[in-house]
Amino acid sequence: MRTFKLVAATLWVATFGAGAAFALDAAPRPQPLTPALAPVLAPATKYGSVRDALRSGMRDYNAGDKIGAVHALEYAAGQGHSLALWKLGRMYADGDGVQHDDLKAFEYFSRLADQHADESPDSPNAAVVSSAFVALGGYFLDGIKDTYVGANPERAVEMFSYAASYFSDSNAQYNLARLYLEGTGVQKDARHAARWFNLAAEKGHTASQALLGHLLMTGQGVPRQRSKGLMWLTLAREASTDGPKDQWIVSLYDQAFAAADESDRKLALALLEQYIQSRR
Repeated sequence: MRTFKLVAATLWVATFGAGAAFALDAAPRPQPLTPALAPVLAPATKYGSVRDALRSGMRDYNAGDKIGAVHALEYAAGQGHSLALWKLGRMYADGDGVQHDDLKAFEYFSRLADQHADESPDSPNAAVVSSAFVALGGYFLDGIKDTYVGANPERAVEMFSYAASYFSDSNAQYNLARLYLEGTGVQKDARHAARWFNLAAEKGHTASQALLGHLLMTGQGVPRQRSKGLMWLTLAREASTDGPKDQWIVSLYDQAFAAADESDRKLALALLEQYIQSRR
């Protein structure tokens, strides 16, 4: 693990320059999301404890009784249980056993983010709290039609920044990088975008690997390094499928491979072998 961190740091400095690894300061804790909303009320039930309700809810969910799961999860959510709040948010966001309702999903995710924002990044619940911030960022980008949740790109940046910095969430880092790349909610800054893509790429985030590779190949916002760009795009191509959703990755890889000369390809292969060895 120490070897990988050393290699990653070396790649970072080589790509962005000395001191770049310290350029991304931790985002401040976001202001409360839903101060006017009433708390979730736990339904009247005979559950002996929050843990019993959660266990019952997940058992019902896995058995296909999603209505029963919702009742049990609502009880646990009413007591502020992070996993119950997250699971209900995901069910309503996906229309999974319940009618699709983005506003309900937003409110469950909001309560989770408000109540558990200071969860330790090393805790078992950190992943679901971070995921809630990422989901909220997505809702703030476009808003929720015919509701009080309007489009607020700046608030989306705040959500992604907190999850990306405090929880080191790769999905948040990717989304934040995209906003910097597009200039949505923040001043357009391809170099800053590349830094966030790099953090996520080192965690194995495929889309970040592809876009970081593309930036390095083209020299957009960073010094042009075709061999390193081809390395990242090769990793992304290997992790992708041939399905429609990954065609953009395949296209970027094909373009990069065609643009690279033989020396670029050989160096990219050597860098790729070093990268894989460092992760074993």
